[in-house]
Amino acid sequence: MTITQFLRARRIPKSLAQRTVLGAALAGLCSSASALAIFTLNPAGVALNGSAFTGDNVLISDYATVRFGAGNTFTENGFLSISGAQLGGSTLVPPGLNSNYGLYISFSGTGNTGVGDPTLVGTSGTFNTLTYTLYGYNGPASFGFDLANNPTETAAGEIMLATGSLLSGTVSTAPAAGGGFTPSAAANLTFIPQASAAPFFVSPSPFYNVALSSFTNTSSQVIPFAGGFNIRQGGGSFNFQAAQVPEPATCALMLAGLFGVGVMKRRPKATKTDLALDSGS
Repeated sequence: MTITQFLRARRIPKSLAQRTVLGAALAGLCSSASALAIFTLNPAGVALNGSAFTGDNVLISDYATVRFGAGNTFTENGFLSISGAQLGGSTLVPPGLNSNYGLYISFSGTGNTGVGDPTLVGTSGTFNTLTYTLYGYNGPASFGFDLANNPTETAAGEIMLATGSLLSGTVSTAPAAGGGFTPSAAANLTFIPQASAAPFFVSPSPFYNVALSSFTNTSSQVIPFAGGFNIRQGGGSFNFQAAQVPEPATCALMLAGLFGVGVMKRRPKATKTDLALDSGS
């Protein structure tokens, strides 16, 4: 039985039935926004020593340096080494990845964070800026830090694949049991493939234009130093979507507006007698 048939069987007015069907359609569209989008990438398309793979999520190892500034500000920069992918919740390692070729993201950002010792209280904040570049390279590479706590990488002959910048982003920390703290971050970013890298982004075509990133690290991956800390081989993910998919807040407004229209339509029309009474005649 369809939704419309169900409503008719219950003798629900046609206008209300139409609004309910539309509401169900909007709810379905909004719920689909949370689904991971499937993509196919082909390293060989840009002369990288790997073969095509399909996934819906990219797994990342985070090597980053966070430094605190005046007025509860911070800067963060580093490298995100791509370690694998997922499809439908199952993890896969694309053939040749991190042996014959590799992929990594170089990024830099700034933001504000909450007040307090993160080993004692939870803090939260926002990114103000965030830019990144996705690279591919042939051969092996390593990631780490120099003596000044700056992130380092040893890849050679990098090929620029895509760039992007901040749409919105948040950061937070939570005290860890036994000492230390766990930092987390999440960001919505633009995703702009390079024209020269079009053969790498096989499907969809055109490729997605928004990237979603999320990172949660354990206290053992956090290495404090004076004025900041390093994240060494932290865990994260990177996936995609198309910009036209409504955000949850937009969906809520659409559904609320639909309800409001329904309420207005149910109000009885004013009669001449009602108008006369209201005017005091």
